[in-house]
Amino acid sequence: YGMWEKEHAGPHVIMAHSMGGHLTMRALVEGAVTPDAVIMSAPMLGIQTGGLPLSFNHGVARLMCQIGLAKKAAWKVSEKPMSPESMRGKILTHDAERYEDELAWWQLRPEVKLGPPSWQWVERAIASIRMLEAPGLLEQVKTPILLFATTADQLVNTKRIIKDSKRLPNAELMLFGKEAAHELLREKDAVRDVILSRIDSFLDRVIADKG
Repeated sequence: YGMWEKEHAGPHVIMAHSMGGHLTMRALVEGAVTPDAVIMSAPMLGIQTGGLPLSFNHGVARLMCQIGLAKKAAWKVSEKPMSPESMRGKILTHDAERYEDELAWWQLRPEVKLGPPSWQWVERAIASIRMLEAPGLLEQVKTPILLFATTADQLVNTKRIIKDSKRLPNAELMLFGKEAAHELLREKDAVRDVILSRIDSFLDRVIADKG
């Protein structure tokens, strides 16, 4: 990142979705990146656990790794445990055409269809999420951050996003409801246009003097 930053004139902005949002937060906490602004869509600051404590899910994932199932898929078919492929589109977006675009890419480039995560991925993801709970970590991140989330998200834990947004000194949160699913930037125009407009105004405001 440092070399790229030196070779490209600013301002420098990171946009990240879901797991990418989590990785960006880790990088911010660790000082690995120093962008002028960050935009996060449904960041994986927490995951849905079916109402069970995150520590319990972590324990299950650890056990699966210990008994030799680390590289095995933690569940079948879709992103959400126990959900059939037929429900995948509804979990991600209300816009059928934008969802169909993804399926078309699967046909064109089958290698981009990753499938469900392994038990090792689940264990490492939860470990990283729990690490970010440590007092003082998020509080030290001064970067302007705009977060988008929806209370209807079935993949990431929106309550955790809300909680973490309050810990970040320079963060703004735009929260949607049942009109939006996990893939906020692939939602219907009624949602997507509002998000794009907010991104424009956010960047105009926070990096106006850095261009």
